Amino acid sequence: MSTTADRSVNDESRGNGPGGATAPSRPARVDDLLRRRLTALVPASGSAPSVTSTAPFDGQPIAELPQCSPDDVVTAAERARAAQARWARTGFGERAAVFLRFHDLVLEHRDTFMDLIQWENGKARRDAFLEVADVANTARYYARTAARTLAPSRRTGLIPGLTEVHELHHPRGVVTIISPWNYPLSLGVGDTIPALMAGNAVVQKADNQTALTALFALDLARRAGLPDDLWQIVLGRGSAIGTPLLDIADYVMFTGSTASGRHIAREAGERLIDCSLELGGKNAMVVLDDADLTRTVEGAVRACFSSSGQLCISIERMYVADAVFDRFVPAFVEAVRSMTIGAAFDYSAQMGTLTSAEQLGVVSAHVDDAVAKGATVLAGGRPRPELGPYFYEPTVLTDVDSSMTCWREETFGPLVSIYRVGSDDEAVEAANDTAYGLNASVWSRSAARGRAVAARLRAGTVNVNEAYAAAWGSIDAPMGGMGDSGLGRRHGAVGILKYTETQTIARQRLMNLAPPLQRLGDDGFARVMTTALSLMKKAGWR
Repeated sequence: MSTTADRSVNDESRGNGPGGATAPSRPARVDDLLRRRLTALVPASGSAPSVTSTAPFDGQPIAELPQCSPDDVVTAAERARAAQARWARTGFGERAAVFLRFHDLVLEHRDTFMDLIQWENGKARRDAFLEVADVANTARYYARTAARTLAPSRRTGLIPGLTEVHELHHPRGVVTIISPWNYPLSLGVGDTIPALMAGNAVVQKADNQTALTALFALDLARRAGLPDDLWQIVLGRGSAIGTPLLDIADYVMFTGSTASGRHIAREAGERLIDCSLELGGKNAMVVLDDADLTRTVEGAVRACFSSSGQLCISIERMYVADAVFDRFVPAFVEAVRSMTIGAAFDYSAQMGTLTSAEQLGVVSAHVDDAVAKGATVLAGGRPRPELGPYFYEPTVLTDVDSSMTCWREETFGPLVSIYRVGSDDEAVEAANDTAYGLNASVWSRSAARGRAVAARLRAGTVNVNEAYAAAWGSIDAPMGGMGDSGLGRRHGAVGILKYTETQTIARQRLMNLAPPLQRLGDDGFARVMTTALSLMKKAGWR
């Protein structure tokens, strides 16, 4: 195991914090007036005790958040359902205009969003900006494509010329969205936009830890012209309001743990409503023997340590070809050791902090367990309380085996394990040796070889010569997981079609679908239809 000096990383910090830590003060753009305006948007009656959120950078209070009772959730849903009936009658042009204005407001208030995301989540500013860009991209995409995707369409009828068929898409009604703390803008608002563009109302449970970010987005959406009751954000623990959130739903969109996803799927199945679930991951990166190592090292740092590793699609396992292992690993480790970590509301830090004591505990436990069982620390491997209460160094391990917790379990923090492989086949087999299947990354100078290996990986998205942003940011293509990583997809056409009920309307012309003449009889009708079906096949009819 390396010494502490060997695995140290640079740090950058500002201001004063508890326990000797240094951290920036409250972000300048987030004043008391803004906090009061945002918390006033929560439809809470006051019957449930409030919760005070704290800043991961320094552990200081952020805001006192009103909490909703089960009755508050029901009331919010009733108001949303009434607003939905009116919204569904508006045209796609009117809906699109709202979200194109929202797009502009998000970019206009970019800095405030980044301040809020950093203050509530603790990630580096460059990672906070990616959330802003992502939501603007999503708003523009669905504003411009929803009308075409959901327009009534002609389908091939049973009898050419006589059976006329149309496919329609109706909004489901009220969509429940349960969004996580790690990407409060991308994963909360990014899922809400297509649901609303499809004509639904949304009741969203935002996580208490990052509630202000979600509420600021709601505030801007209403300023952009969204009807007041159409999108409701409720706050409360899942144990308190989880059941009513499912009871009021016509569809559920959930991002979170696999265990919680299984529970929601069972409840949705019992009610015979549909759901989409993005769950856990143990994502793999494959470095082939022809990879551009300079480019791969840079990509690997982002793949593993963006948002302090608290990213569903970040890399936690790395399989490196034997032919380049001894060149790639030292270069990667040096890049990790050179990372600047710290608390700063500017771009001086490459990595921020973990968000909670719980996440710090999981990362520490995984690293300590691996080291106790023989793993080698190549970089990082320790908490940094002098920077803030939840800071942990970006950590690289090798000699990890199946006896260690981090071999299979998701860490959801700044930890990656590196393994040497002898062939493409071995790399694919090892990468697929997991119950999860969310995201993966392949690095090769050959486009054909990279795509071929990518196609063999059991993951919903695979990036070739990129960490994760290429697949995630390509909003026109679907994104989601296989296996224990969930079901359903966000993004692309399917990302809005899932929020609709599909209806088929078929009109039969001239004749009923029965023996047309009494003297033909059932047997004669069957012979005529058999001949017609054979001719349709020969004519190439689909």
